[in-house]
Amino acid sequence: MAKRSITETSPIEVYRLLPRTNCAECGEPNCMAFATRLVNRELALEVCPPLARPEYAEAAAALEALLAPPVRAVRIGEGEHAVTVGGKYVVQRHEFTYHNPTACAIAVDDATPSDLLRERVRTVADFSYNYIGRDLRVDAIAVRSTTGDPGRFRAAVEAVMGECELPLLLCSLDPAVLRAGLEAAGARRPLLHAADRTNWREMAGLALEFGCPLAVAAPDDLAGLRSLARTLQAWGVEDLVLDPGTFPGPGLARTLRNFARCRHAAIRTDDALLGYPLLGAPIAAFAGEELDPVRCAFDEAVTASALLSRYADLLVLQGTAGWSLLPTLFWRFNLYTDPRKPVAVEAGLREFGAPDRNAPVLITANYALTYFTVESDIKAANLSCYLVVAETGGLSVESAVAGRYFSAAGIAEALTASGIADRVDHRVLVIPGLAARLSGEAAEATGWRVLVGPKDSSGLGPYLKERWPPGPA
Repeated sequence: MAKRSITETSPIEVYRLLPRTNCAECGEPNCMAFATRLVNRELALEVCPPLARPEYAEAAAALEALLAPPVRAVRIGEGEHAVTVGGKYVVQRHEFTYHNPTACAIAVDDATPSDLLRERVRTVADFSYNYIGRDLRVDAIAVRSTTGDPGRFRAAVEAVMGECELPLLLCSLDPAVLRAGLEAAGARRPLLHAADRTNWREMAGLALEFGCPLAVAAPDDLAGLRSLARTLQAWGVEDLVLDPGTFPGPGLARTLRNFARCRHAAIRTDDALLGYPLLGAPIAAFAGEELDPVRCAFDEAVTASALLSRYADLLVLQGTAGWSLLPTLFWRFNLYTDPRKPVAVEAGLREFGAPDRNAPVLITANYALTYFTVESDIKAANLSCYLVVAETGGLSVESAVAGRYFSAAGIAEALTASGIADRVDHRVLVIPGLAARLSGEAAEATGWRVLVGPKDSSGLGPYLKERWPPGPA
């Protein structure tokens, strides 16, 4: 019988296993509130101090089993830069919010001259792109042995470690090569890639000796993957990552089918041998006969986005160009947002440029994408103005108007809360063009003169240049 999903677990079941002291040491007012947040995966069991006491050991073990995800969570790295992959409870994100975003690792290899290798690592470590208020970054470095030389591999690992503190993947099928890398980086708890049917015994020994997670590779052979997982489990290796093989281009459909079978087996049928994080290697797009680097980078980006959807927990990539890497990071960001909670910014008043007491006053919704688009357009037009951000439940202007989250009353409340009336001598408000039908009601509710701005914030510059300051009403 399959293990019940987290969506079928009741807070009452969890509450019955808790100490029920209502001590509030977890930060919640009582144990029932704590149980509810446990079921929603908003808190961890470790937050409850009484559970650490010997008398509650049996209950703690029962709770851990009840709340354990079908796909094991595996930590790669140590300290503040460590990443956790896996830990999945459901197949589809609408069933339960996805947690532990897919980690993206950029590959370097030991055949690269030291100065170029260090430069590439710095590029990866410094990569950052602000997307609707969130900094998107790369999570790890995959050091690949292409020379087969243990000495060169160790030197490459040391060079990478000297340039950044990101978690590491050490990639070679030769245990001697991996041992050389581990002697330099073992304390960082890197992921070892990979054990296969030819080297599993030696790889298991390295994983146990250095306390590192181990990737298991059986390309296009799920039966073989299960067999290796069973053997490594028996040897005592607990933290495994499964690599079912990545075949870009014509083989992409086969790749996705294998990934989907692994995830469905783990969650739908409670197959513990496949209940581990999945590693995808879009970098394989660079391994074929295609010599055009632009085409290879395009194929890699397509493969990465597909694997994010079906159901990779870790990706190994080659390209660092923004046009090829950012689509993957954007899709990961959107896939791992909580579908129940729109991405929002804090409501309130924002200043741009050097607004005086006659500066324009604009208003918009607090949906993050709307806000940062408006912010960007205001800055691009070099405007000095005030922007009132109204609380719309994280909905865009058009959706918020349709749902009455952005209303005349809401506009009046936002103006009052912002204190903008004390900042300007006029009483003229510019509302978004998509909220034009609120203009009359808003004027009545606020006592302000309401102007209807452009539907697209990119038109704010020409609009204000032509219409500000406004003439007589």
